[in-house]
This record gives sequence, C-alpha cells and structure tokens, in this order.
Amino acid sequence: MPLAAGWLLRHSVVMCLLLHSLVLMTCCFHHAATSCSKDCYCSESEATGKTVRCSNLQLTEIPTDLPNDTRRVYLDFNLFTAVPANAFAGLPHLATLDLSHNELSQLEPGAFRGLGASLQFLDLSSNKLVNFDPEAFEGVRAQANLTNNPWHCDCSLQMALPRVDLEAASLTGIVCQTSDPADIGVEGLAFLLAPEIDLCVITKKTTDVAMLVTMFGWFSMVISYLVYYVRANQEDARRHLEYLKSLPQGSRQGKSEESSTISTVV
Repeated sequence: MPLAAGWLLRHSVVMCLLLHSLVLMTCCFHHAATSCSKDCYCSESEATGKTVRCSNLQLTEIPTDLPNDTRRVYLDFNLFTAVPANAFAGLPHLATLDLSHNELSQLEPGAFRGLGASLQFLDLSSNKLVNFDPEAFEGVRAQANLTNNPWHCDCSLQMALPRVDLEAASLTGIVCQTSDPADIGVEGLAFLLAPEIDLCVITKKTTDVAMLVTMFGWFSMVISYLVYYVRANQEDARRHLEYLKSLPQGSRQGKSEESSTISTVV
C-alpha cells in the first residue's frame, strides 16, 4: 500500500510539472505572437484593436514579426521597393494597411494574399508603381488609394482592370502618366473615367493584319499549287502528243485506239 501511494505521488508530481511546462510554453508562444514588432510602436484599444506603427524608420523590407492580432499597420515613409508574395499572410485580422510614400515599383503576385476577408483599406499612394498586376490583388475587395503613381496605361492594363475585386472608386486613382500608344490622348487622365478610349485598338489591328497576311499566304500557296499542277499536266499532254506524232502511222493508230479504249474504261 505504501508503495502504491508513493508511485501515485511521484506520478502526480510529474504530471503537474508537465502541465506547468505546457502552460508556460503556451504563454511564451502567445506573447511572441502578440508582442510588438521590433523598432515599431504598438497601441491597443477596445474600439480599434491593436495598431502597429512602423512609419519613417528607413525600413527596406516588410517586417516579418508583426503580431498576428494586428488590426492596423502603418508602414508609410519607408524605403520599400517591393512587396513579396504572402508578405501579410500571417495577419488574418488586418483591416488597414498603409504603404504610402515608399519606393514601391513592384507588387509580386499574391502580395496581399490572405487579407481578402478582413482588409478594408489599402493605401499605395505616392510610390513608383508603373504596371498594374491583378494577381497582386488576389482576393482583395478593399478600398484602395492608388493615386500619385507613374502608371503606364496600355492594353494589358485595360485587360487587367475587370479582373480585380477592388472597390470601383479605387481604380479612379490610376492616372496615366504614360501610355501605349503614346498619341491616344490618355495621359493625365484617370483611365477608368475615359471608357471611350480603347488602348487595345492597335493590338486588335495588328491581329487583324496578321490574320489577313496569313490568309493571303495560304491563298497564294493554293494558287501556286494549282498553277503548277495545270502546267505539269499540260507538259505531260504535250509530250504524249509529240510521242504519238513520232510513231509510224499504223502504230500511231493502234496507240490512239488503245488510248481511247483506256479512256473509255476509265
């Protein structure tokens, strides 16, 4: 009986130690996931949740240690040149993301992946974005500020706009600084507000010309083959006639009758 009691006591102590360790580990992981990012300033309120401010810190890369319960992130006035894929995938509750006043020239496909259900406002203003890639905004339905970027308006942009789920008013921020074709008169205009302008007209014309050239090429090949075929048959017929003329009279008559018989059978 004393042995059983001692074993039970030791077993209880071990279980208590394991449970205590598990609780400590859980607390540590929770603290690591919800603590503030290095060099950034965090604040929290019941109304807006956690806010992380990393503004004007000369950052060149998107922080990877943002707390996963963050609701608002301010990364403005830094030196970011690109937003990589899945840069904010660990922030399922993010509602506001400010990336304005940076050096952004590239948004990789899937840059804002994982934010579609929560993101309400995305600020990309005052950057160096030239080309609009719809795959970067995969699943995002937020209101976006796209103003003050040197957008290049071309056929690919025109084809891309219907493929994004951003709020329609957001796309008015795409003001064309350059365009292709350059003389179409869209520079300085918000492309969404100029629906009568077709930037794909040159591409369509080029495609039509290519189809016409291809059809003309095939037609020329068919005509050339027919001409060759007719001339070859004419040459064979001429040679046959010359051969018949060169034969003696009797043989010529026999050959003619044989040719007539063959023609009749055929």
